[in-house]
Amino acid sequence: MAEAEEQPMEKTLSAPAMAEPARPSRLARIRQSDLWYSFRSHRSAVIAAALLALIVVTAFLAPLITPQNPYDLASLELWNAEIPPIWNAEGQWPFILGTDTQGRDILSAILYGSRISLIIGFASVVLALIVGLALGLIAGFFGGWADNVIMRFGDVLLSMPFILIAILISAIATASLPTGLKDILAAPILIVAIAVPSWVQYARTVRASAMVESRKEYVQAARLIRVKAWRIMLHHILPNCMTPIMVAATLNFGLAILSEATLSFLGVGMPPDQPSLGTLIRIGNQYLFSGLWWIVVFPSIQLCLIVLSVNMIGDWLRDALNPKLR
Repeated sequence: MAEAEEQPMEKTLSAPAMAEPARPSRLARIRQSDLWYSFRSHRSAVIAAALLALIVVTAFLAPLITPQNPYDLASLELWNAEIPPIWNAEGQWPFILGTDTQGRDILSAILYGSRISLIIGFASVVLALIVGLALGLIAGFFGGWADNVIMRFGDVLLSMPFILIAILISAIATASLPTGLKDILAAPILIVAIAVPSWVQYARTVRASAMVESRKEYVQAARLIRVKAWRIMLHHILPNCMTPIMVAATLNFGLAILSEATLSFLGVGMPPDQPSLGTLIRIGNQYLFSGLWWIVVFPSIQLCLIVLSVNMIGDWLRDALNPKLR
């Protein structure tokens, strides 16, 4: 009887000991991370992220929340032109921020233009990041003539003004295309024009990290067992270079949006029938001294809010990933 009573007791005692603890989900690990705690405790970063999220959501949901499509010329009515904002005595609903000289709703144009500016800025950063990472890894890992060629070409780009290179690329590409393709390929041309002078910063950062990591023992061991070079660069060296790259990409996102607005303001960016924020500012600047101040003021405020929120997030990320400040 005593043996019979001991057996179930042993089973009940051994069952919990054999059970493995449940692995936390990815969302739970993110909530428990130091980066998430730093973000929650940084009030300006939270406000900037909420503002940027609101701008992105409203920009991409513009067809659902705006009273008109500013790209559809058939929906524009000239008798609705030059209407001031809604709080003015002459304001009309639903034109909350007023209309321009063609009867285009300013709020609708801002939301559609923000979507174009965000897409061009993000795509140019991604393109510059891919090119810079690839060339920086090659220069830092192999060294020699590859390093000299890549870095000297980067030095040539750095010796020229950023905006001058972008204007030159955009002007040459636009002049060499047929008339029917200029407006269609305006956005890809802008992406390339902004990305070409931007990849050097990523390449220099990755090259410095790759030169340090390639001399460490784990990379030397991988070379001894004949691991392929591309596998060492992607799986061993690149993950150790991502911290400064993430900070640089975040800060350059705001710079890319500002560069697109500058190019469009100078007339070598997006066309008037596909207005970005820079194009709206350029068009509104022509009527600034005629009393139609709202055409240029509200797109300028939207551009400032986007760049400010991105820069605030980039500043927080730089401080959060800096080990010297921990």
